[in-house]
Amino acid sequence: QVQLVESGGDLVQPGGSLRLSCAASTSIFSIYIMGWYRQAPGKQREMVATITFGENTNYLDSVKGRFTISRDNAKRTVYLQMNSLKPEDTAVYYCNAKLGLTTYWGQGTQVTVSS
Repeated sequence: QVQLVESGGDLVQPGGSLRLSCAASTSIFSIYIMGWYRQAPGKQREMVATITFGENTNYLDSVKGRFTISRDNAKRTVYLQMNSLKPEDTAVYYCNAKLGLTTYWGQGTQVTVSS
């Protein structure tokens, strides 16, 4: 069982920045595909960004150029740097870890973009 603990969610004004962190409990963190997903009220959960063990990245079109996913295998942590935040980025953000057919989720962290 892998525990994922997110942090960094907050209330921020439009145009602001936040960095989310997700710490994983597994000693084999480096081989997991890590990702950030989000779910806004009344909407389905959607993929925001993923990063492989080879650090190949993939992004939701609406966040390209504004968000950056990165990982620090020594710290067993994945990050999501979010810049130029918009009200439509408001959601609960979830950390995700995948290895083969096994998937783990964190408990989520709230990001609210509002003036």
